[in-house]
Amino acid sequence: MRESIYEKTVELRQELHNHPELSMEEVETKLRLMEFLKVNAPGVEVVDRGRWFYGVYHSDNPGAKNIAFRTEIDALPAGHKCGHDGHMASMAGFACEVSECGADNNIYFVFQHAEEIGGGGEECAELMDEVGMDEVYGAHNSSDFEKDLVVVKPGTSKCASEGLEIIFTGVSAHASQPEHGKNPALAVCNIVTELSKIADPAKYRGLVLCTVIQMDVGERAFGVAAHKGKLLLTLRGQFEDEMKAIEEAVIALAKSQAEAYGLEVAFEYHDVFPETKSWPEATKKVEEACAKAGLKFYERPDFQRASEDFGYFTKKTPGAYIWIGNGTEHPPIHSIDFDFIDSHIQVFSRLFGALAGIRK
Repeated sequence: MRESIYEKTVELRQELHNHPELSMEEVETKLRLMEFLKVNAPGVEVVDRGRWFYGVYHSDNPGAKNIAFRTEIDALPAGHKCGHDGHMASMAGFACEVSECGADNNIYFVFQHAEEIGGGGEECAELMDEVGMDEVYGAHNSSDFEKDLVVVKPGTSKCASEGLEIIFTGVSAHASQPEHGKNPALAVCNIVTELSKIADPAKYRGLVLCTVIQMDVGERAFGVAAHKGKLLLTLRGQFEDEMKAIEEAVIALAKSQAEAYGLEVAFEYHDVFPETKSWPEATKKVEEACAKAGLKFYERPDFQRASEDFGYFTKKTPGAYIWIGNGTEHPPIHSIDFDFIDSHIQVFSRLFGALAGIRK
């Protein structure tokens, strides 16, 4: 990356860092990024899709493939403590490089909203079908690995997960006459005691978790027996089909408890993330790109329990989820002391350029 592009990109990163916007609220962030590309990457067409946008470079190579790179544009409530400011600035700088140098492939630069809550990936992944995408890549900084190390886990990279809210409604009664009401307390307790059986590791080929997040029964009124209850769970699975099997079992149990105690039951879903996986052929291409770009590559043996909505993209298109190491001494993501390392803009650009077939 030329020094002038790098300097502009660092300035952009610091500007974005100072103006974080939460998921589904990335209005100014999106407008600033679009403006930056229009001014500094004239060879990239900018396409506004409402809550998100993408840029596209059209190659003059008759054998060009369609290759997508995705970045997140949302922040956490505490600010840009996940590095998305650096990710999107890196993508913008990479787009400037492709605009200036050209590439052997058609390159799509996807700027996705609402990654932190799992709300944006599914919407943006529609682009994979719309253009017939051949490959897709996403990268994230990580303080679990040595600085500048490029890491991929073939197969499941991150678990599927979802928040399941079970809502019971019974009949109120005076606390002196609980027999006249319908109390959800036992229904909630019975579900909790059965969770270890439902998520018994011996039943599944991969890791599964069913974590109690909150139990809320009744209200602080000593004269009224409880008649409303909520149970919040996070379901997680190395394989999405096994997470769904746990979901079905929990829902069936909740319905049977509702019937047993004469309750109404409803369900709500929150923060739904698919299984994120890296395809073998895409993993190999990342390794080859590292060799070309002079970057160190590591194929990690273990997956990450945390979730990422990049899985919506790799459900549709061969691709890989990539970590780039900050150094293990660097504060972890989502911690108050975390900040993106500006020099990683160059690392992201070198890796993406090699994957894209940029002309140097």
